[in-house]
Amino acid sequence: MEKERAAQAARVVRGNCARIKELMKRATAGDDIHIGFLGGSITQGSVATAPEKCYAARVYRWWEEKFPQSRFSYINAGIGGTTSLFGAARAWEDMMCYRPDFVVVDFTVNDDALPIFQETFEGVLRQLYGNGHTAVLILNNAFYDDGRNAQELHNELAAHYQIPAVSVRESIFAMLQDGTIPAAEITQDFLHPNDKGHELLAYMITYQLDEIYADLDNTEAEPAYPDALTQNRFEGAKRFQIKNSHPELQGFLVDPREKNYLLDLYKYGWTAEHTGACFTLDLDCSYIAVQYLRSIRKPRPVAEAVVDGDSAHAVTLDGNFDEDWGDCLALTEVMNQKERGHHQLTIRIKETHPSEAGPFYLVSVITD
Repeated sequence: MEKERAAQAARVVRGNCARIKELMKRATAGDDIHIGFLGGSITQGSVATAPEKCYAARVYRWWEEKFPQSRFSYINAGIGGTTSLFGAARAWEDMMCYRPDFVVVDFTVNDDALPIFQETFEGVLRQLYGNGHTAVLILNNAFYDDGRNAQELHNELAAHYQIPAVSVRESIFAMLQDGTIPAAEITQDFLHPNDKGHELLAYMITYQLDEIYADLDNTEAEPAYPDALTQNRFEGAKRFQIKNSHPELQGFLVDPREKNYLLDLYKYGWTAEHTGACFTLDLDCSYIAVQYLRSIRKPRPVAEAVVDGDSAHAVTLDGNFDEDWGDCLALTEVMNQKERGHHQLTIRIKETHPSEAGPFYLVSVITD
């Protein structure tokens, strides 16, 4: 499969291009335009040898080069190892507060192919797209060894909202399968693209943008904004840290250090290092997830999360990471119910070690 044919196959949901066309007309007229990217490690630029070589920066340059009469700003809100649950909780703070005009969003390899991640991804989309202004393009990355991802669930939403979607599985992965390009040329771990892989990924996106630009004179009417496809609990997802919550602390300490940049992840949380230390927070919600540090610098304390005193169903929060690629910003579901209600979350340190490499770090609590 040669590159151009692969790029044609990449567009798995054509969607409605009215917003992208309107944005291109504004860029032609010389408006100031804000281009954003929201996703995981591939969006962040993992494995690229320099930030400007990741796919997001390359797509951003397409806009600059296509419309030199306009001024552009670049917002890369990729955070490695994160799902659309965290994406829904941070969509405003990390993306929408900048009033982006165009956003590429991708959580397709970090989300599992489970209904909860269709619901959390819809929460992201409704925050990005629901303002009636921002143009959105959905990117489906995939594992390069077997093509797995969550795109069926995500692209059902793309079709529902008529948002264009571009798929690696139908394009780059297909090129690997038919021998057009060896996997070793574009990835070393069958997930994260190298510089050449990022260049190819960017081409799959900019090819679609070129196609839309070539069709600019064919006006499209934007469809009515639809009702949610899922229960849609995460359009208003909440993230609790030290600045917006008042937990009861017994042995946990607040971390008041200021966050300096997007990837300065372990700030505004709580720490504990002694067995029995306890964190208690009252919440009104139907869903609770706990975000915490799992570190390769071991040993670390092990905690457990208990909801409404139900110790029989306690969830373990192990601060020791069992992989070696780096520290992990873990996000663990501890409660998922159909109806909202008042609940009490307790996090208790249950295991420590004589020579700890660091404390248990509770980053945040996320609810619907």
